[in-house]
Amino acid sequence: MRALVIGSSGGIGQALVQALETRPDFDEVTGLSRRDHGLDFRHPESIPRAFEPLRGPYHLILVASGVLHGAGQAPEKSLSALSAAAMADQFAVNAIGPAMVLQQAVPLLPRRERAVFAALSARVGSIGDNRLGGWYSYRAAKAGLNQVIHSAAIELARSHPQAICAALHPGTVATSFTASYQSRHPTVDPIVAAQNLLRVAMGLQRDQSGGFFDWRGDEIPW
Repeated sequence: MRALVIGSSGGIGQALVQALETRPDFDEVTGLSRRDHGLDFRHPESIPRAFEPLRGPYHLILVASGVLHGAGQAPEKSLSALSAAAMADQFAVNAIGPAMVLQQAVPLLPRRERAVFAALSARVGSIGDNRLGGWYSYRAAKAGLNQVIHSAAIELARSHPQAICAALHPGTVATSFTASYQSRHPTVDPIVAAQNLLRVAMGLQRDQSGGFFDWRGDEIPW
């Protein structure tokens, strides 16, 4: 099997590549990133350019890119902190970018074999699990991503009957992405997080396509 990791130069992305390269069920692992390939979610025209050289099929495509501080602004604690620029940046990287990747990825998925497309979401993107409020832009962007994944799963079922499309929550991973919040939450090493995510992704069943799951494989409410 062949795998493709988007965001392969980031903390979780690098760990996913390393973990995939040690698995006997994958013969080839390809990474794409902003640093190494110019794939920049803030510039959507870069996405088809980065994908142009690729040839399928890929049996696993993982989107590990994301941003927590939109336009350099920390997650909001109140409505008064909302910034249109920060919110737009969050949507560009956490929702629109993965959606455009999914658009490019569909032709690379096998038509009649099992394949998984998964994007890293976040538990705070769950509306049903939101008890604290705040973090407006990040929550909204991840909720938007979840909707894209769910809708795409319905469409993919028609053209790729064995494909699975899912949103995955990795937990709080000890990377630069979460450096400001690690003292308040239990964290996990990136390679452990990668192994957890791969276990969940590869264990998903066809009837779970369109779902939202945490690193244990438990379903998260929308």
